[in-house]
Amino acid sequence: MAVKHPELNFPPIKLAAIERDGKPMVFDTIRKSYVVLTPEEWVRRHVVEFLISHCHVPRLSITQEYPVNINSTAQRADIVVFDSQARPLMLVECKAPDIKVDRSVVEQATRYNMVVGARYIILTNGLKHYCFELSTEGYRQILHFPQYE
Repeated sequence: MAVKHPELNFPPIKLAAIERDGKPMVFDTIRKSYVVLTPEEWVRRHVVEFLISHCHVPRLSITQEYPVNINSTAQRADIVVFDSQARPLMLVECKAPDIKVDRSVVEQATRYNMVVGARYIILTNGLKHYCFELSTEGYRQILHFPQYE
């Protein structure tokens, strides 16, 4: 199985991969199951490992495909990190490397966060990352991934 994914702007990670029904699958250490290795999943796997190894997020504080109900429409945030009091701390929206992180992605994440209420929003396509902190004045961009508190 030779699936070629682009090098991302994250440290390299090791993945357990298999092929099932002709599709590349990768083991998701959070959901404890194999999932289809799409370009977006490639980014998500890197983000999860980065949050754990560099931002010190406990694995049990990470939820993926978090349900978000917007105007009676079921949607899902890619990753939500909860703090030690089980309050949403970070909302992460992952895109495939060939998808530009533009205004529509920012609007999508801020819509989700109106429901979730996380302090931080992280947007990434694996190549470019944007981090924002919510304050009383609105969102302000920060220049680094937030650390787990």
